[in-house]
Amino acid sequence: MRLVFDAQTRAGAFSLDAHFEADGGVTALFGPSGAGKTTVAQILAGLLRPDAGRVTCDGQTFVDTARGVFVPPHRRRIGCVFQDGRLFPHLTVAQNLGYGRWFAGRASRGGSLDRVVDVLGLTPLLARMPGRLSGGEQQRVAIGRALAADPRLLVLDEPLSSLDAQRRLEVLPYLERLRDDIGLPMVYITHSADEIARLASRVVVLAAGRVEFAGPVRDAMARLDLLHIEGAEDAGAIVEGRVAAHDAADDLTRLAISGGELIVPRLQLPVGTRVRTRIRSRDVMIATVRPTGLSAQNVLAARITAVDEEYGTAVHLRLACGDDELLARVTRRALRRLDLVPGRAVFAVVKSLSFDPAGLGVRTAQPSDRPAVDL
Repeated sequence: MRLVFDAQTRAGAFSLDAHFEADGGVTALFGPSGAGKTTVAQILAGLLRPDAGRVTCDGQTFVDTARGVFVPPHRRRIGCVFQDGRLFPHLTVAQNLGYGRWFAGRASRGGSLDRVVDVLGLTPLLARMPGRLSGGEQQRVAIGRALAADPRLLVLDEPLSSLDAQRRLEVLPYLERLRDDIGLPMVYITHSADEIARLASRVVVLAAGRVEFAGPVRDAMARLDLLHIEGAEDAGAIVEGRVAAHDAADDLTRLAISGGELIVPRLQLPVGTRVRTRIRSRDVMIATVRPTGLSAQNVLAARITAVDEEYGTAVHLRLACGDDELLARVTRRALRRLDLVPGRAVFAVVKSLSFDPAGLGVRTAQPSDRPAVDL
């Protein structure tokens, strides 16, 4: 699947002028409120006609203002999921899913809902009414209804933003299964860098209606010039590895990565599972000799490759750790006192409890991904 988006439109004081391309996998739209993310989603879904531009998906032209082409929403085969599930309150879960299948039309009705129900874990919910579901369960049903319509592309507009932290953690594994088991291309709108790190293969960063960056998720998370969107303290690195072992007594998991080993909170994943996690620069301490007597569980040998200037009292160090790049945020005083210069060997220290469960997840290679490190 290849998506090409090139559209311009104006609504009051806001104007959108955005161009990006995506090849399958999960493409995240990321940016502050008012950046234009939802406007892009509406144009993709056919809910908004742009003033100018061209949008194509999987070889079909959805919008071409120069030729007067505008395909209506029901002919685009794009499934949409919004912040609130928007389920029919008078229908059971099974009936809500059946509506999605009916909406697909005769040409798509031959497929079974069984796989959708299985992937999203909906079997125990089929006879229940939406009002008796938790927020996370409602979102899973909303995603299932969108899938039942046999879409070629799924657009999710901040689907987890209305959920609390625990409910988000419940839904994220199901989104991973959609990505990996079904392989349906997704455009995923979010404010959460952890959700991007866990789910996406590509990131499109929007600000004030313009695309500031479009590329692999690893590159986006390490770009300091994009940090005004969340704040410099949210810079980080994406690290890939495999589950090496579990420590049931202490409720921890060991991950094998190219630069050594990470100890993180217990993951409910089999040994050998490929995972991807985000390590924030603010969670990385630097030592010039291997430290001892620490409560922090993770000490990784690394080498400083660059010092990135930043405002105020802090700088970012770029560290080579095996085949991965880490970021560490330190004060200018520490930079001078420890003589932290490019080429110097150091140790990166990371607390196990600094790993956010929302950013720790299963990772199956996507066509547009950089291959994960085999360990």
